[in-house]
Amino acid sequence: MSVQQAAAVKTLVLDDPEDVREAAGAIAGGEAVAYGFGNFYALGFRPEREAVERVSRMKGRPAGWTASATTVPERVPAAFDWTRLPDGVPWQQVRSLMDELLELGPIGLRGPAADRVPQALVAADDAGPTVQVIAPGTHCPSHAFLGTALALTGGDFLAVTSVDPSRHLTDRGHEPPHRRADGLAEEFGGDGVRVLAHADEEAARRRHPFHRATPVSILAFHRTAGHTRSGLPALVLERQGSLSADHIRAIAANHGFGLFVAPRAVAPPTPRAHGIG
Repeated sequence: MSVQQAAAVKTLVLDDPEDVREAAGAIAGGEAVAYGFGNFYALGFRPEREAVERVSRMKGRPAGWTASATTVPERVPAAFDWTRLPDGVPWQQVRSLMDELLELGPIGLRGPAADRVPQALVAADDAGPTVQVIAPGTHCPSHAFLGTALALTGGDFLAVTSVDPSRHLTDRGHEPPHRRADGLAEEFGGDGVRVLAHADEEAARRRHPFHRATPVSILAFHRTAGHTRSGLPALVLERQGSLSADHIRAIAANHGFGLFVAPRAVAPPTPRAHGIG
């Protein structure tokens, strides 16, 4: 994309109600929107298979890719089938753990998928169908945008992914996400993506002092990894991301769980910053 084309891409502001309505209308109309998400940026779009496949091609991902789900905080529990938790995992304790993690900031949560979740957001697993919810946390101003987009689409969930294009991979298999709006228009504007920027990116990062500006950590509860020495069921950290494993382990213990870090989980990459040194 040329500099002239990038300059022509309109950047909207997350705290402006008119801009929020415009971006939500773009989502409803089938476009993708790169928007302020916790302390960095994410790419939101409709959860139907056609939209998921379009974003998959744009990011250079293989056919059949399953997108993550996102929604406003009060609808996050509705993504999960609470009757299919592993034996010995009380749903009340998972819910309280989830609430505390969301209060802190961006987090990924993988669990048994509820029937209401669109199929393009559901992945097959030996334990049954699962959904991965990536949420920006309860203090992110993006909830006004998400709520408006959900009202226009008539559903409970949108699809979401990182704004790092898979076609530009690092030697670690992925790029860190954009943490500034600078460069988003140049990277994605040619693909018809609008940008809904944080009004103040430094303030967005200060709002989440325990989080790095990297992809979110993903905690799974559709299966356990046995028990700790003290007998607590061990939930699985599938990805080490913005919130440290030690921090998640301490919070999980407060709710009656241990934490097992999956062997394939990797440490978060260095934050990406377009337009700065």
